[in-house]
Amino acid sequence: MTIHVSAHSSATDGETPARHAEAAVESSPAVTPEQYRKAFRRHPGAVVVITLSSPSGPVGFTATSFVSLSLDPPLASFNITQVSSSIAALSAASSAIVHVLSDDQAHLAARFARDAAQRFADLSSWSLLPTGEPVLHDTRTWFRIGDLVRIPAGDSVLVIARIVAIHCETDARPSRPLVYYEGRFQAVAPIDEA
Repeated sequence: MTIHVSAHSSATDGETPARHAEAAVESSPAVTPEQYRKAFRRHPGAVVVITLSSPSGPVGFTATSFVSLSLDPPLASFNITQVSSSIAALSAASSAIVHVLSDDQAHLAARFARDAAQRFADLSSWSLLPTGEPVLHDTRTWFRIGDLVRIPAGDSVLVIARIVAIHCETDARPSRPLVYYEGRFQAVAPIDEA
């Protein structure tokens, strides 16, 4: 790995500050999976449930990597691991629904992160949209995404998708976003301004 740093000052030993930075990165040990996980546990991720249709029935999974990507055209992205039970269905799908979860929906995040057979077991909690994707009831905000582009990235697949429809209810009841932080689902509270 090489980092390119622009250098505007000269070094006394004839090497530029950029070369010193490159040498430091090249000589540092590789990042271990444990270090990676520990550091990213401190980076909160908004929790979503992504659902789609497959020939064998509805498929869904919990994700914390959904982010906005482009306003024009409206694009978003997320990733999924190559070993996910949902990867085959996602590889064949042309569209999906991304449900943004609130702090009172941690049970949905937990259900869609566990055994795939249980994710749609409660038939009263979801229905099919006219376009064929399963939508979870009582989700205040969801995106319908299409034109999925899949890019292999290490042990995961990066998915870039166009947002083709948005469902966004006016909050009749107070809610806070659900995030995943330090290995747990948590609510986000506003910081009171002094």
